[in-house]
Amino acid sequence: MSEIDHSGFLNVDKPLHYTSHDVVALVRRRYRELTGAKKVGHAGTLDPLASGVLILCLGKATRLSEYIMPGRKSYRASVILGRTSSTYDSGGELSERQAETASIDLADIRKAITPFIGEILQVPPMYSAIKVKGRKLYELARQGQSIEVEPRPVRIDSINILHWNDPLLELDVICSAGTYIRSLAHDLGQALGVGAYLSGLQRRASGQFALGDSVALETLLDEEDWWRHIIPPHVALADQTCVTLSKDELSRIQNGRTIARRPGLDAERVFAFTCDKRLAAVLVPQDAHWKPHKVFLDQS
Repeated sequence: MSEIDHSGFLNVDKPLHYTSHDVVALVRRRYRELTGAKKVGHAGTLDPLASGVLILCLGKATRLSEYIMPGRKSYRASVILGRTSSTYDSGGELSERQAETASIDLADIRKAITPFIGEILQVPPMYSAIKVKGRKLYELARQGQSIEVEPRPVRIDSINILHWNDPLLELDVICSAGTYIRSLAHDLGQALGVGAYLSGLQRRASGQFALGDSVALETLLDEEDWWRHIIPPHVALADQTCVTLSKDELSRIQNGRTIARRPGLDAERVFAFTCDKRLAAVLVPQDAHWKPHKVFLDQS
């Protein structure tokens, strides 16, 4: 079986205590058995202490990860008030109980949450994979170094309170890619004046990939026909601007030439497919034309 026959995406329900790299490595082994190829990557990591939607890109779809990764995220978060953590989650060194939280009510929490909704500047956790001067922050933190981390712009669309039972607060959060829920938990604790850390996290959606449609990692590793869970590009990119190429247009694109833009389509990129729904190219505007940015089908 050829690599392109099974290029696409997997919506994996990542279990707790697995790194995103662990999941990629396990699926890569199965993909190599199927196709002889080993191109498997991910479109946005999840911490080992988080579960839920992890999007894997297989084969030539690894070249599409940058278009899948920015999708809006949905999380279910469990937050413990009254203590802090060195990593902002339950995997770090926990402080002693800092303050009494029994007097905190829902009105206090709603008031504290309000400033975090919208476009905000967020400081990432020191224990994160963000690089500063070529070094990952968690590497510096493990060496006992503490540096000032610049805040980054993120967008939090909504924070809904699901449950408050001192000291446990459960939230549903919808936000932009790049938002750290660990930082949100920590900052919320600071706003309430009692400290807080993230005790549990489940990613329930990433773009159009939803937890209800995900497949368990165990299924991918155990099922003989696991590849049937691969989502082809024409399905995964259905919410993007897509066009179907004529034979002449396909030939021009394969030769690196431009084609005329379709009226009314002003997107910054267009995903071009053949009439049989194979991904041919990613096109970008050039004056009145589209030019190939990435080509996926060679001339046959």
